[in-house]
Amino acid sequence: MATLMFVCTFAERVLPSRVWDSLESYFYKIVHSLFGFLFTDVTITFEEYQSDESFHGRNEAYTAIENYLSIDSSERASKLKAKTTKGMRSIAFSMDDYEVITDEFEGIKVKWYLEKQLPVSQSISWDVSRDEGRRCYKLMFKDKYRSIITESYIPYVIEEGKKIKKRNKFQKLYTNCNGDDRDLWTYVTFQHPATFDAIAMEPNKKQEIINDLMAFTKSKEYYNKIGKAWKRGYLLYGPPGTGKSSVIAAMANLLHYDVYDLELTAVQDNTSLRKLLIDTSKKSIIVIEDIDCSLDLTGQRKNQSKDDENKDSKVLPIKEMAKGTRDKKKSKSEVTLSGLLNFIDGLWSACGEERIILFTTNHVDKLDPALIRRGRMDKHIELSYCGFEAFKVLAKNYLNLESHNLFEKIRTLLEETRMTPADVAENLMPKSPGLENAGEVGLENLILAMEKAKEVERLKAEEALKEDGDNGELDEEESDEEDDEEDGSEGEGTSDEDEDDDSSDEDFLKI
Repeated sequence: MATLMFVCTFAERVLPSRVWDSLESYFYKIVHSLFGFLFTDVTITFEEYQSDESFHGRNEAYTAIENYLSIDSSERASKLKAKTTKGMRSIAFSMDDYEVITDEFEGIKVKWYLEKQLPVSQSISWDVSRDEGRRCYKLMFKDKYRSIITESYIPYVIEEGKKIKKRNKFQKLYTNCNGDDRDLWTYVTFQHPATFDAIAMEPNKKQEIINDLMAFTKSKEYYNKIGKAWKRGYLLYGPPGTGKSSVIAAMANLLHYDVYDLELTAVQDNTSLRKLLIDTSKKSIIVIEDIDCSLDLTGQRKNQSKDDENKDSKVLPIKEMAKGTRDKKKSKSEVTLSGLLNFIDGLWSACGEERIILFTTNHVDKLDPALIRRGRMDKHIELSYCGFEAFKVLAKNYLNLESHNLFEKIRTLLEETRMTPADVAENLMPKSPGLENAGEVGLENLILAMEKAKEVERLKAEEALKEDGDNGELDEEESDEEDDEEDGSEGEGTSDEDEDDDSSDEDFLKI
């Protein structure tokens, strides 16, 4: 030990400062490994993950300690790791691997050491993330301070770490990674500007959704009382262009929740789906958009043969549709309907709290009723074609108009035609910035578009009536032909009978 200290002092004085800085962390690593027990009596380890598998998710205590030490790291650590995130104006620092930081609490000095545990496997992998290993924080202190450290200091560190995380929190948009990746989710900063004030929707329905969301966030004790997991399911359905994605963004911005965009076709099996659920954070929205297109959930039970009617549907893998572009034989997804149902409200769905599970679909009638029943999708929200109240919101947002003499004409046309809010917004949007009469031009463009759509619908209706009429005439002609054939066959039968009668009369006369 004395020899190592002498070597350390000699090297620090002789070697250039840059060289010593690069070697210092490795020296402390050797000293800590060989003689750490001489400096401290107690060492507490906080693993990055709670078990040998990331299946159990990242250790919240580890994350809190990382946040807490990030403040001292920039001032005390000699080696730092810096990272920036989109949308963040500052750089976040954290202590580097094998670094030691000294902290003080109520006059007691403790040491924090960040250790990286390299993977045991010696196999070569081209995936760098797999070879990084896992990290752990080690807290070292004298045994005589055990009670103060365990009862006061550690809870203080974790609580402060949570506060720091809350102060620095920014919304994230996650997507699930490929099954071969080490991380289950990857994210970018969520920067969608949608709010309920800007959503084109009937005011009563909009307020109903807001009230339901706010009631959910304040109902933790109520959910515990009734014995249910603190989660809620929403089903958004309606034609394309009615604002389903915008409503999701508005929900996230209202509640300041993270969004997990789950791509089912990238999930290998039920176990992988369960891991993804467990790795989501609380205060989040788990979204499966266009669920009727991502996997075949439209009739897994109905399409079973009669011989398999008694077989449980959960043993049948869901076949990928992927809009008809993937070969079913090459499909790797073995997620079952039963697995998805358990994901929504099974036992594993209780591994977390304050989460919203949200489905969107353009064809709600195609989904399995078990998937969207109350209790799984608690609230069904229909987003339909644009009405006058929704139009007024769009006129305010795009043209800064609250009233105009063309509004009444637009009201009438909206009642006579079916146009989505997306189409209305496209026609209202000024094509050239800076126009003095942009508002009137936008309204006139919308009127022309609706009149054109109305004419198209009229022509389609006339064409449909004409086809029905032609089909009716064909049916009448066919029925007349059938009647004539029946009459002809009856006539032939009568003449045959008459001939038989005549011949019998002749025979009688001959006798």
